[in-house]
Amino acid sequence: MLQKATITNTFSFRPEEGISPYMGFMSFQHFRGEKLYSDCVVLPERNYTETEHYECYPIPDYVEQNGREEGYYPDSSVVYIRALWKEFEPERGVYNFDLLDQIIADALAHRQTLIFRLMAHSTRACDDVPEWLKTLIPCPERPDGMRVKDSPTDPLFIELFCELVKKIAERYDGNPVFDCIDISLPGSWGEGHNLHLYSPEDLQKMVDAYVKNFKHTQLIGQCSRPELLQYASSFAPVGWRGDGLGEPHHTFEMYPERIAKIPELWKQGPVSFESYWWLGEWQRKGWDVDRIIAQTLEWHLSSFNAKSLPVPNEWKDKVDAWVAKMGYHFVIDYAKLPEKAAAGDTMELGLGIDNRGVAPLYRKLPLQVRLCNENGSYIL
Repeated sequence: MLQKATITNTFSFRPEEGISPYMGFMSFQHFRGEKLYSDCVVLPERNYTETEHYECYPIPDYVEQNGREEGYYPDSSVVYIRALWKEFEPERGVYNFDLLDQIIADALAHRQTLIFRLMAHSTRACDDVPEWLKTLIPCPERPDGMRVKDSPTDPLFIELFCELVKKIAERYDGNPVFDCIDISLPGSWGEGHNLHLYSPEDLQKMVDAYVKNFKHTQLIGQCSRPELLQYASSFAPVGWRGDGLGEPHHTFEMYPERIAKIPELWKQGPVSFESYWWLGEWQRKGWDVDRIIAQTLEWHLSSFNAKSLPVPNEWKDKVDAWVAKMGYHFVIDYAKLPEKAAAGDTMELGLGIDNRGVAPLYRKLPLQVRLCNENGSYIL
């Protein structure tokens, strides 16, 4: 039998146009193309930037949003939304899912997938736990302007929060708009402050609420307690996220120690970071953006939350190059196919595909091949 002649086309690398799903810079509390928060500076008398008005969804009307006149922000295929317990359960056992239904609809309309975190509370008095919970157990006060971070320590706090997580999973697990569900822990914003106040058993109960109820949706969790991520990963492939990227102590001291305890976890789930303050403040502080970027790529970063605040225009090229490496970036090195094929023939196509990014694709996406000539095209 005669062998059919084949041809092999080789291709040089060319960065793809646009942004691929599930990766890159995320829009935060905003959807693709919407306004950006206005830049603001550190309060010198308190040595931090006050961001408590920026932390919850929906965005308060009085928050300034002129960021697109002040800097740059990459396109975002992922939206990160975090919202309060009290918004979803205004009365005990009464669930308001309209808010999350609308968030999902907005993400879909903006061609984004959604990372979502349910928060027990933020830092402000108006962003506290539900009022009905305060009638059942002691709850720390949260005076405005003070960063009081502790959650209630009564075991009933864990139990009732987990009940809501289960209800959310029953309604939304497997929804294709969800990129990830972010596992919430005690502390402001669900980020794991003062976890020593809780027993290991109670913390595992909080993780259980996610891993035992979200069976079809990717989970990510804080790396503030690597042992909890290890526990979660025994039930499901769990990725991890970290808050405070950029700040030198977090980035070059604290995180390397934690990540060393979960060195292989990036292979089963995505790695995501949230900025300490934002990139405009990085620039004012003189932090080494090149070193920060290089470190995140070593950690196999897939997505980054720059909090929908403007990126300095001077850093646009650096940030674009960063996005072009984080996550997955598939390129075709060569295509091998028969020189000729007639109608009814079986044609074998060989593709050499390389991932030029730093992480896998954690979700299944269909591979499409388009055959075309002067008469038209056909997608397989």
